[in-house]
Amino acid sequence: MRHILRAALPILAAACLPALASAQAVAPVATEAPAGAYEVDLSHASLIFRVDHLGLSMYTARFTRFTAALAFDPARPEASSVTVTVDPNSLQTDFPTPDKLDFDAMLRGPKWLDAAQFPEMTYRSTRVELTGPNTARIVGDLTLHGATHEVVLDARFNGGYAGHAMEPNARIGFSARGVLNRSDYGIAYGIPQPGSKMGVGDEVEVLIEAEFTGPPTPQASPTP
Repeated sequence: MRHILRAALPILAAACLPALASAQAVAPVATEAPAGAYEVDLSHASLIFRVDHLGLSMYTARFTRFTAALAFDPARPEASSVTVTVDPNSLQTDFPTPDKLDFDAMLRGPKWLDAAQFPEMTYRSTRVELTGPNTARIVGDLTLHGATHEVVLDARFNGGYAGHAMEPNARIGFSARGVLNRSDYGIAYGIPQPGSKMGVGDEVEVLIEAEFTGPPTPQASPTP
């Protein structure tokens, strides 16, 4: 009997695995926003990056010109995808005396982004992995400074709604965060020597807030 039970246990465990996986599957949060094609609303979007400066602060700057196209499926978020294009010439900092030093132009120059030679940055998702009812890992390819590497964004769906009388198009919103090493993209100027913090860090944190507008509300057919 003991031998029979020992032989049967692996079979029973294998039979239970699909049910266990199904029980642990994450159901996406419900939303009134419909599936379809969405475009970023730049009046309600920000693309910010932060990088360590001398180990004393996280220097913060942003890009102001970008586009983002989202194929959104609220019932199957893993089937969604996003494509983003960023103009590196739109980089802006809060440098206080641009009349004395055009620091924005310096960062757009050949030692850093080299926007003249590489006038476009792109991010294209390759898969979406649901991690909670309203959270996901977006895995995609970032092309920057002539190099392409995988970058993961931890995203949160903040909600949405279908179009209504005051706004005919659907609207949804997301927050996201990602991290990359700029040296992977050939931007290594100013990285501190090992054991030192005298310079500008290799690791770059990306912070995204974005609202998207989507399909219009179908018009009701007139009553005959």
